[in-house]
Formats: sequence, structure tokens, C-alpha cells
Amino acid sequence: MESVSPPPATVSVSAPEVGVAVFLLKEGRKVLLGRRLSSIGYNTFALPGGHLEFGESFEECAAREMKEETGLDLEKIEFLTVTNHFFSEGAKPPVHLVCIYVRAVLADPHQVPQNLEPEKCGGWGWYDWNNLPKPLFGPLETMAMAGFDPFPPDQN
Repeated sequence: MESVSPPPATVSVSAPEVGVAVFLLKEGRKVLLGRRLSSIGYNTFALPGGHLEFGESFEECAAREMKEETGLDLEKIEFLTVTNHFFSEGAKPPVHLVCIYVRAVLADPHQVPQNLEPEKCGGWGWYDWNNLPKPLFGPLETMAMAGFDPFPPDQN
């Protein structure tokens, strides 16, 4: 009699998603923010960024997402911090997001952000870090309220 192996077990456990968000810094302690139009954080102000693709570095992801969303080119991309978030409100199914934060500056200071994904963002603008618009996207608001400062020490 031939032995038959059982089919492999399927497990439907969701894995965390990994995102990269960019603190794009400009003279005068300004950061680039856009108004989110997605279900998670709808109508809040957030940093540009998106999902890390397989095999991509944090810096590559930051540059790609910035180009796709705003048309801007970056330089001096550097790692800042990482956060861990769980979104259940507005997310079906709930989302577990590990977010890598980097900072960068414009490769050409004369570039102007364009809204290249209007279905995801209500528009981009430069905002003073000490006078951020409201409401902020939850993770960014948590960081700002805790005193996080994305600017290098020589710009404080």
C-alpha cells in the first residue's frame, strides 16, 4: 500500500508589514507632510513613505517612495529610529506596522513637491517642526508629543 503524506498545514497568521517614512528636512526647521486619504489615518498629516520591497535597503525605499509620491530626489538619507504600531481602527483586517524612519534633504533645493498619487494624498506642504498642522497621523503625533526631533543637533 502506498503511503500518502498529508497536505501541508496552512496557517493564516498575518505578519507585520515594514514601512519606511521620510523626514524630508528643509531650512528653517521645516518638514514635508501630506494629508492622508487612506483608511488608516484618513485626513491626518503624515510623512511621505511606503512599504519596503523585498531586497530593498531603507535608503532605496525612501528614495523610491519619495520619487513616486512627490517627484523629489533625495540625498544624505540616514536612519533615525524605528517604531512599532498596531492599527485596528479603520483597518480591516488590523495592521501591524514596523516603521523605519529616515531623514534626508533635497538633492536640488529648487525642487517643488508634486502630488503624484492624488488618490492617496490630498497634497504636500512644508511645515514648521515647532508648529505642526493638526491632526497628525498617530505615530507621528506620538513621536512629536514625546519630544522627538528629526533635525541634526547642529540645526537645533
